[in-house]
Amino acid sequence: MDKRISELIDSYRDEYVRTLQEWVRTPSVRTEAEAGAPFGRDIRRMLDMAMDTAREMGFEPRDFDGYACDLTLGSCPETVGVLGHLDVVPTGDGWTKPPFGAVIEDGRIYGRGTNDDKGPALAALFAMKAIRDAGIPLKRSIRLILGCDEECDWKCMEYYTAHEQMPEIGFSPDACFPLINTEKGMLGLELRFPAAEEGLRILKLSVGERVNVIAGESKALLEGGAELAEKVAAYARETGLDYSTEVTEEGVWVTAVGIPGHSAYPEGKRSAVGMMLKLLKALGAKGGIAVLADAVGMESDGAGLGCACSDEVSGPLTNNMGILRLEDGMWYATLDLRCPVTADQKALQEKAAAHLPGIGVTVTACKAPHHVPADSELVSSLLAAYEEESGMKGEALSTGGGTYAKVLKQGVAFGAVFPGEEELAHLADEYESIDSLMLAMKIYANALIRLAAE
Repeated sequence: MDKRISELIDSYRDEYVRTLQEWVRTPSVRTEAEAGAPFGRDIRRMLDMAMDTAREMGFEPRDFDGYACDLTLGSCPETVGVLGHLDVVPTGDGWTKPPFGAVIEDGRIYGRGTNDDKGPALAALFAMKAIRDAGIPLKRSIRLILGCDEECDWKCMEYYTAHEQMPEIGFSPDACFPLINTEKGMLGLELRFPAAEEGLRILKLSVGERVNVIAGESKALLEGGAELAEKVAAYARETGLDYSTEVTEEGVWVTAVGIPGHSAYPEGKRSAVGMMLKLLKALGAKGGIAVLADAVGMESDGAGLGCACSDEVSGPLTNNMGILRLEDGMWYATLDLRCPVTADQKALQEKAAAHLPGIGVTVTACKAPHHVPADSELVSSLLAAYEEESGMKGEALSTGGGTYAKVLKQGVAFGAVFPGEEELAHLADEYESIDSLMLAMKIYANALIRLAAE
């Protein structure tokens, strides 16, 4: 890469950090739609801030009615796309730093969105600025597209593609390095069933805010007293799992503490929803709760649903119950299955329904898998950029995560977490190393030059 680009990026460091702090301090979690703000007031404010940042850099952003924005470098007919997102998941529990404080400590910037995806998306914007400021001639335009609903329904990309032609080739800076060229399919299921009239009486239970988050804590209010609390304690001793109780006039509040994470990466995590299901059945819960305890429980491979499968390209299926709620005598739950490239999603849906007797199953999401050949121009160019700037060996990987790369004909996920770094997307105390983000910025500039420069 041209030495001028590297020097320019180094000179942007303070500006980049200040801007990222401003972005992270905007709590862009989806809320109720308002006029001109289809995903809520805070996300609208974040979109406006991102466009202001682009204007201050000399770009001309376009607002797609609050769903997304884009900005373009160059005027060539062929375009390389970079797709990031401005929305974030709710903060959840367990933070030791202010979730939207953008605190800097030991070379790290803490806050929701530093990793997923404001930090990397902003790094891509600064990479474009460096290419422009260096006067690099282009054979392809570079377009940065910033969506506002990646963490929920992707309505932003649906709206954008209905109003503008999407580039065919590009990447999403919303995962990890070296590069992800294979993304599993996604199957979302909604479950509904009535509360059982016999067995353990569950008075209150509501856990989870997002289908794609492994819950780290679950609370339930159960009918009973000291005797029931002792049964919980005995179960905790027997299983070695983290349960606690509080006996009140209402009944017994039971808390299950797991290990939270992203539903696509269940390794080393423990679902507090699954823990609660297993406990409730052990205490005498009947009906659908008992069925879920057996069919889902604490498994993450879908075996109890008859859905366990794997392939060489993308690895094994994963499953997560992100939400479980009791509302007016009816239970509501969600399943988030990340399916291997070769899996038949219709067959998986049928198998899951067959293993959930008495439970209504509705498909809420069905996204096809995505794969770009490892020997493509896109993959080879990005890996070459990664190797040159990082000094580390590049390789193409697969993931259960889903990124905007799926909306591109040839799209991959590219950064910004480096091998060996802690992955805290969707977790408490999310952070990114400032040095790593600056290195990612250089990698993005290098990659875009390889793809778009004359």
